[in-house]
Amino acid sequence: MNNESENKTTELNDVRKAPFGSEPYNRIDPWWGLVLTVIVLVAILVIFIPDPYARILVFVKEGIYVTMSTTLISFILMLIIGLIGALGRLSNKKVVNGIATIYVEIVRGIPLLVQLLFWYFAFPSVIHGLGELLSINAFSNYHANPVVMAIIGLTFCYAAYMSEVYRAGIQSISKGQMEAARSLGMTHTQAMRHVILPQAIRVILPPVGNEFISLLKDSSLISVVAVADMTRRGREFMSANFIPVETWIMIALLYLIMTLFSARVVTWIERKTSLEK
Repeated sequence: MNNESENKTTELNDVRKAPFGSEPYNRIDPWWGLVLTVIVLVAILVIFIPDPYARILVFVKEGIYVTMSTTLISFILMLIIGLIGALGRLSNKKVVNGIATIYVEIVRGIPLLVQLLFWYFAFPSVIHGLGELLSINAFSNYHANPVVMAIIGLTFCYAAYMSEVYRAGIQSISKGQMEAARSLGMTHTQAMRHVILPQAIRVILPPVGNEFISLLKDSSLISVVAVADMTRRGREFMSANFIPVETWIMIALLYLIMTLFSARVVTWIERKTSLEK
C-alpha cells in the first residue's frame, strides 16, 4: 500500500510540475491512433485486395523515396535560405533590406507551378544563351537535371515564405533581450545567435511544421517537370492499367500517412521544446 501511495504521489507531482494547459511528459499523443488507422487501412487493402493495390504500392515505391528525399532536401535548404532572407529583411542596410524584400514579394506573387516550369524549361535556355554569348561550352551543353531543378524550385519558393516566418519569430522577442545581451558585451551577431534566435525558433516551431507539411503536399507538383515522384508514378500506373479510382485512393492514402506522421513528429518536437524540464 505504501508503494502504491508513493507512485500516485509521484504521478500527481509530475502533473503539477507541468505548465498549465500542457500534458504529462509520458502521455502518448492520441492522434497517433489516426496514423495507425490509415496504415492499417493500407495494409488491409494490400493484403486482401492485392490486385490492384499491392501492384500499385510496388509500382510507386520508388516514387515515395523520390518524394521524401526531395522534400527533406528542399526543407533543409529552405530553412537556411529563409533565415538569410529574414535577417536581410531585418537589416538596417537599405540595399540588403531592399534585395531581401524584393525577393520575398516577387516569389510570393508567382504560383509554385509556374516557378517549377521556369526552372526546368526557361532556366536552361538562359544558360544556353549565356554559353553562346560568352563562348562557354559547359553552358552551351548544359542539360537540366529534373530532380535538381525541382529542389531548386521548391527551395526558392518556400524560402520566401520561410523568411517571413523567421522574421515574425524574431520580432516577437522583446527588444529588451537584445539590449540585455549587448549590455553584457555581446556583439549584435553574438546576441542574435545565442539569445534571440534560440527563443525565436521555439516560437516559430508550429508554423515551420506547417510549412514542412505544405511542402510535402506541394511536392506533388514536381511531377509536371519529369520527376518520377509518387504522383507521376501514379499517373503512369493509371495510364497503363486504366483504373483511376483504385490508383488515386492508394496515392492519397500514402500522402495522408506521410503528412499525418509529419504532423505528429512536429507536435512531439513542440512538446519537448516547450515543456519545462
